This record gives sequence, C-alpha cells and structure tokens, in this order.
Amino acid sequence: MNLHQSIAKAFFVAALFGLTFAPPDGHSEIRTAAASEGQSSIVPSPPKPAPSDKGAATPDPQGPCDPGMVLVEGDYCPQVEQVCLQWLDPPPYQRLRCGEYEKPAKCKSPRKRLRFCIDREEYAEPSPTGDPKDAVPVVNKNWLEAQAICQSRGARLCKESEWEFACEGPEMLPYPYGYKRDSSICNHDRTDLGGPMSKLKDHRAPLGAFPDCVSPFGVHNMVGNVDEWVERENKAPPLRSALRGGWWLPGRNRCRAATTAHGEDYSGKQVGFRCCKDAPPETTDGS
Repeated sequence: MNLHQSIAKAFFVAALFGLTFAPPDGHSEIRTAAASEGQSSIVPSPPKPAPSDKGAATPDPQGPCDPGMVLVEGDYCPQVEQVCLQWLDPPPYQRLRCGEYEKPAKCKSPRKRLRFCIDREEYAEPSPTGDPKDAVPVVNKNWLEAQAICQSRGARLCKESEWEFACEGPEMLPYPYGYKRDSSICNHDRTDLGGPMSKLKDHRAPLGAFPDCVSPFGVHNMVGNVDEWVERENKAPPLRSALRGGWWLPGRNRCRAATTAHGEDYSGKQVGFRCCKDAPPETTDGS
C-alpha cells in the first residue's frame, strides 16, 4: 500500500469517528468526535524527559518556574504568514498537511511580550514501571476537568497565545522542530487508527519515546501524541475551549492550527492537556 492509499484509508477510518475537515484555507485541521471513555489516574507534576539538543534552545529552561515546568519569555507575534512550498496529500485534502514551509515565517502584526511557565511534558499518568519516561499522557478529561486539575496545582490551562509561542518560538516555526514536516521526530501521521468510536487504537507514546520532539524553548511533544486543551482568550463560557497540537493521526500537527468545534464538556481518548502558570516577576539579575 503506497502513502496516498494509506492516508486515504486513514481518512476513511477517521470518517467513521465523525471527523470533519476544515476548509482549504491554509489552516486546515481535523475536528474529531471520538467517544470519551473512563477516567485516567493522574500525577501532580509531569516528569522530565531526557534532555535533547536537536532544535532546542539551551538557556536555563526552568528559570524561576516550578519543577517540571520551563520558562517561556520573549516577543510573540499574534499574526503570522507561513507559506507552504509543498502539500503532501491529494484532493480533497490537498491543503491539510504541508511538507515544507518557506523560510522564514513573516510577522504581520506588532509583537507582544510574554513571560510565563509551562509544563515541559503533557500531563501524565503514573508510570507503569516507575520510570517517568514510561508514563503516557492523561486523556479522557474534558476542558473543565483539565482546568480544575491545573488549578489544584496553582496553575491553569495555557492560553492560546502562550501555547503557540511555547511551540513555535520567536522564529515562528510552523512545526516545533522546524520548517519541514517529519513524523519520525514527533508522534503523528499514524494511519492505523482502528475502527469507529471506542475502537480507536491507543497510539499514545510514552514521554521518553520521542526525545527530539521539542520546541525552541525545550517544551516536549507539542505536536502529535495527544491533542491539548487550551483557553481561548477573551471568550466566555461555554466557548473557552480549543484544542492544539493534534494527535497521532495525519492532521493539524503544527503550532498555529487549532480546533474550536468542541465544547467545554467534550472529552476523548485522544485528548490531553498541559498546564501553564504566570512566571514570577523578573529580579534585578534578570531571572
């Protein structure tokens, strides 16, 4: 079976899950309605993976943040122009996955200074072996439950702008690892999705499985693996929920794509989250 046949089969299976596809406007995405299942156990703080030097910045990653979190600080661009040089899929999905973007991306609006802390990892279940690298992300939590878990840690769900900046860095990378899509770096582009609804295969990867899937700030697994709840800014209930990063299927596994079709009460076996927190004020020594 060739690549296009595999992708077509994945889209067919996806249709059984009730997936719909966004218009071909360069910001295509997959919106999913997979069924939610039982509740997952959680741990109060995500563990760290082995450090990686591929595509990651090297300043003090934690800074003044809590253990398990990294400091993200810099000038975020609210409106970015990213030009795709090569689309990967045949019609009608020809603007779904971009193989390579033009370098560099262009900022089309004034930048905004951001400073916050974010979980290095997706919020994870307890490790079955005791090794934090073997833990897998928590799923089956709706937006409200995820927000409550973050708040119990003195944190919150990330805002959309925070999540984007932590994923793309100051260079506004389309993918956290660069301008070219590469499913060997992060857990996406799986085509063996399974059957409808509860038959969806669980392809969550352990936290240590993709050590090079890091953003310029050193945040891990920001695309692929599981979708991540974020907070839509300047929205009131029940319109605060959005999903970022995509999951393991071939879809919107990039920093600027989003799904906003699911309400705050939605949950699914491919939906996870991570937490953010306001960073402490800067001190005189710049920390």
